[in-house]
Amino acid sequence: MKKKIALITGGYSGEAVISYQSADNILHHIDRSKYEIYKIDISKKGWFYTNENNETKTIERSDFSFENYGEKVLFDLALMCIHGSPGEDGKLLGYFDMIGLPYTSCNAAVSALTFNKRHTVAVVGLAGIEVAKSILLYQSEAINIEAIKELQFPVFVKPNNGGSSIGMSKVLEKQDQDILTAIDKAFAEDNQVLIEEYIKGREFTIGVLRNIAGEIITLPMTEIILKTGRGHFDFEAKYNGETGEITPAEASQEIAKKVAETAKKVYQVLGCSGIIRIDFIYNDTTNNPLMLEVNTVPGQTKESLVPKQVLANGWTLKEFYTQLIETALVQ
Repeated sequence: MKKKIALITGGYSGEAVISYQSADNILHHIDRSKYEIYKIDISKKGWFYTNENNETKTIERSDFSFENYGEKVLFDLALMCIHGSPGEDGKLLGYFDMIGLPYTSCNAAVSALTFNKRHTVAVVGLAGIEVAKSILLYQSEAINIEAIKELQFPVFVKPNNGGSSIGMSKVLEKQDQDILTAIDKAFAEDNQVLIEEYIKGREFTIGVLRNIAGEIITLPMTEIILKTGRGHFDFEAKYNGETGEITPAEASQEIAKKVAETAKKVYQVLGCSGIIRIDFIYNDTTNNPLMLEVNTVPGQTKESLVPKQVLANGWTLKEFYTQLIETALVQ
């Protein structure tokens, strides 16, 4: 009998538009001979499934079910595809834990931790992994411009909670107005803002997952190369084709090995599950990868990096999603 899979998409943040694109791409590549898949849209308006007759069914939250053509549909697994809240920050995962529904991403505690960039770098930094120096601002507190200027510029200013680089800016000089403008932009997305030193080096991003045998494995890493005139890898650069990407990255075996080994260590230290993507700068000064952030529900659109890495690894996307589902079912 086919397993019933809930493909969870939507969300409460500006990343919902990417979530819908990711879900559409997954639907195109899922193995229909093994799974019955239902796209569940979770938004502030409610939790819904829309069937092939365009009939909208409300999800019963006591057991995450719905009625369809007189039949009650219950799920064997949730395939997570929400970028941002409430999927990537752990809220929805805590609910799934309570009703006993397995899912394909990190657990609620790990997701809540990694959604907070400052907490993430603090934990991995204590494990001996190199991270950038940073300052955390709270919207309820006065901004200490002089403390910010003690950082080495340029700096990145970004929402502390969130993804897809929404609200992020790069500030080149220690000019008060430039700093405050970037902070305001980030506060428009979150009530906490992280200001982080820019580290000179090559930017790599790498997918990491645990296979069905329990082994942590890495995908071929991607190097991000910004087009001329782009100051940083922001939302527009990611999704509007304003970057160059090389997958697999053209890097020495030494660099590739260091990034992969560090990525595996981050995965293990944080206690991750499912597929994650970790962003690094390969520090020109220390010759070591410096971890920037962890994405526990990485994009799965046609333009997203993990699908490209999957293909570079010699897998089809159908094989990849099957492995992701089957691993989550036995964990």
